[in-house]
Amino acid sequence: MDPDLLALQRRLQHTFHSPQLLTQAITHRSHSADHNERLEFLGDAVLNLAVATLLYERLRELPEGDLSRVRANLVKQDTLHRLALDLQLATCIRLGEGELRSGGRERPSILADTLEALIGAVYLDAGHDAAQALVRRLYQSVQIRPEMQAAARDPKTGLQEWLQGRKMRLPAYRVAATRGAAHQQVFEVECEVGELGHISKGTGPSRRAAEQAAAAAMLEKLRAANGTNGKHE
Repeated sequence: MDPDLLALQRRLQHTFHSPQLLTQAITHRSHSADHNERLEFLGDAVLNLAVATLLYERLRELPEGDLSRVRANLVKQDTLHRLALDLQLATCIRLGEGELRSGGRERPSILADTLEALIGAVYLDAGHDAAQALVRRLYQSVQIRPEMQAAARDPKTGLQEWLQGRKMRLPAYRVAATRGAAHQQVFEVECEVGELGHISKGTGPSRRAAEQAAAAAMLEKLRAANGTNGKHE
């Protein structure tokens, strides 16, 4: 195995039973068709559950809405980017030539997405407990404080809180289309609130950014329908 991947496994403290999962997790779509986006999708869900469990244990006095805000702070791109830098993921990511030339190794969205893909890969390779343990190790150096609830809400968190406050299910996000060259892609994401029959769209240079844009559009639609600008919700 490549020495960089052996070193990455040591940093992860996880040796893959299926090395092909590790290879796929670090492969960007600009490199080959066997890329990491499906693993990223899975890893996003595993990460959110693992962080929610961590917060449930550590912040026992916080209500649901505040826990959601703290979690959003911990799984946002900036936080994942810092964790990816700590893992030295930039040295391992497999990128196409165009993405390499445009500085893809340093791009926060690529590093954050690759970290999520690795979490998804560990989940498939060894199960929930191993993935949960990895997330706990990753967040050992991150200060988790109740005052994180005061952080500014991003649109996805704001939409989640709006729906939870009305006892509705969380929205569903789906990548509707991707356009452009692999190193200059534009993602189009749909956000659906099934109980209300509403769908909004957003675009961005990454799936994460497009989801935030779609959530912002949905919030605007819901607030307009309810006759509020959101300032007093």
